[in-house]
Formats: sequence, structure tokens, C-alpha cells
Amino acid sequence: MATPFEAFLVTPEREVWSGQATMVVARGTEGEVGILAGHAPMLIQLGSGPLFINPAEGDRIAAAIDGGFLHVVTNQGETRVDILAEHAELMDEIDLDKARQEKAEAKRKIQNNEDAGAISQLAKAVTRIDLVG
Repeated sequence: MATPFEAFLVTPEREVWSGQATMVVARGTEGEVGILAGHAPMLIQLGSGPLFINPAEGDRIAAAIDGGFLHVVTNQGETRVDILAEHAELMDEIDLDKARQEKAEAKRKIQNNEDAGAISQLAKAVTRIDLVG
């Protein structure tokens, strides 16, 4: 069994999840990263995408993340991972119908060149849809 470490998923509004984890997988702006106990210290910028946490006990946790940072510290053999997300929704919090509507609206805006932020809106909606199924 993998060695557990402290992990925290927080947004400006709330603490989404915290506890002992054995692995965290996140999408940074330059690719995906997997974190295990003893990982080298690092700080990465998060993009829009899925985040997976394997808790020491219980089922894997999946969340949709919209930007922020992931910070890893390992000191004297103890690892801590802080995921400081601009926005995060656990998989069971995602409203699939709303995500589908946001995806359709973003595609419409992109086709009509209406909104520079529509590509980001589309990426967020697709992440939520992909997580839920």
C-alpha cells in the first residue's frame, strides 16, 4: 500500500476536501502531474481539467478544477499537497444538464465570434461533462 500524505483541495469560497491521500493527479497548464508521498517540492499552475485524489480510505475522488495552483512540500519525510483552485466542483456536485447548456452556449459564441472567454467556458463545460459521463 502506498504511503499516505496530507492533501487539501480548497477554493476561495470553501474547503472542498481534505484528508489523507495516497495519490493526487492534476492537469497543469503544461501537462498532467501525479503526486505520491515523498514527491519533490513543486508549484504548478493548474488549467481547466479533472483532478483525482485517491484517499487513504474510501473511493477515489474526482473533481472539475478551473485554474489555480498545486503546491507540494516534502519535509523530513512528510508530504503535503495543497490544491488552491479558483473553482472546484466534486463530481457528484456537477449539474450535467447545466454543463451541457454551457457547452452549447460556448460553441455558439465561438462560432459567432462573440466572446473571447468562450473557449475557456467550453473547456470548463467539457471537463464537467467528461467527469460525470
